[in-house]
Amino acid sequence: MNKEKVFSLIDGSHDGIVELETLLTSVPALAPESGGEGELKKAEALVAWLLKNGITEIERFDAPDTRVPSGIRPNIVATIRGKKAEKRLWVMAHLDVVPPGEATLWTTDPWKVVEKDGFLYGRGVEDDQQGLVASVFAALALMKAGTELPFDLKLLFVADEEVGSAYGIQYLMDHHKLFRKDDLILIPDGGDPEGLTIEVAEKNILWLKVTTKGKQCHGSTPGEGRNAFLAACELALSLHDLENHFGDKDSLFNPDYSTFSPTKKEANVPNINTIPGEDVFYMDIRVLPRYPLAVVMAEIEKRAKAVEGKHGVKISFESSQSVESPMTPVDALVVRELLKALKETRGIEGKTIGIGGGTVGAYLRKSGFDAVVWGTLEEKAHQPNESAKIANIIADAKVIALLAAGR
Repeated sequence: MNKEKVFSLIDGSHDGIVELETLLTSVPALAPESGGEGELKKAEALVAWLLKNGITEIERFDAPDTRVPSGIRPNIVATIRGKKAEKRLWVMAHLDVVPPGEATLWTTDPWKVVEKDGFLYGRGVEDDQQGLVASVFAALALMKAGTELPFDLKLLFVADEEVGSAYGIQYLMDHHKLFRKDDLILIPDGGDPEGLTIEVAEKNILWLKVTTKGKQCHGSTPGEGRNAFLAACELALSLHDLENHFGDKDSLFNPDYSTFSPTKKEANVPNINTIPGEDVFYMDIRVLPRYPLAVVMAEIEKRAKAVEGKHGVKISFESSQSVESPMTPVDALVVRELLKALKETRGIEGKTIGIGGGTVGAYLRKSGFDAVVWGTLEEKAHQPNESAKIANIIADAKVIALLAAGR
């Protein structure tokens, strides 16, 4: 590719970036779990903008969802053709956003982009419109420069990332064969202000609701009951101690160990002088990829049985999230190419990391596809006055363009 021409076009895309960010922000795309109508209106606005600006090969893969007025959750693929189709570069961003939260904490209207001091402010401008917009302007610059791509560039815009991805990447993985083993997959939805870190692994995540049932009685005669709260406290401490049982460490992650955290606690009895007969608490569990969740769950159940026997209670578990995936090898092609692109565009040495949070990358890795999560982010996602640095969008677009052009 003519790098100077492509980069010059990206450098000159300020007005277009602001225009597209403004359009996308003005169409809230909230999941029904957040009181919204889904992503359809935003998807239609994006497709219209892409067509107007010359990206014309567009496909829709709609997931049915009766909870939204349209009955669908849209997933979009825009293709810029290269010489060969057997290997593709996918750049995947998500359309949905989280609610603005407390209105008084915002200094501007969250659904109207405001530009100030090199930043754009509004809900979604960073998460994940920054990655979306960067990929679009990388593609436009390559097209305007007449670059002949070595392989297809696929821009994937998915639904439902913020609330579990059942109608986004999970739906696509279950119902469509979009990806191939040799594809390079980049997810610009995580990173740091310098663009140094390339996420290649995630801890396995398990969220548990723990219900303990005993026997309620008067506080003056505790021996006549079975204190569900007391038993639950002992179990919570025992489960927290699993950090020692599954005690390996891995410097790829921060923290570098598996975590077993008691978190939410539901109310039991309303008065002080009653021994509770039922108690509910929750666990947020994040373990290193080397520990299968089935093995973790077996140990949890073993410890629960011990508490049941000691206190005469019954304990049950309900999972609201259970995700595990292998890591993308640190020497995978997409990692090597991204490291080279960072060195060439910015003169920096990127580094691979693992994270404790969950991304859509886990679903791809679980199906055998090498995916990385990367971006240059100020880490303002989900906050009041969310912002995106325009210079970061431009810088990331250059990296994506270099990857697409095969350097």
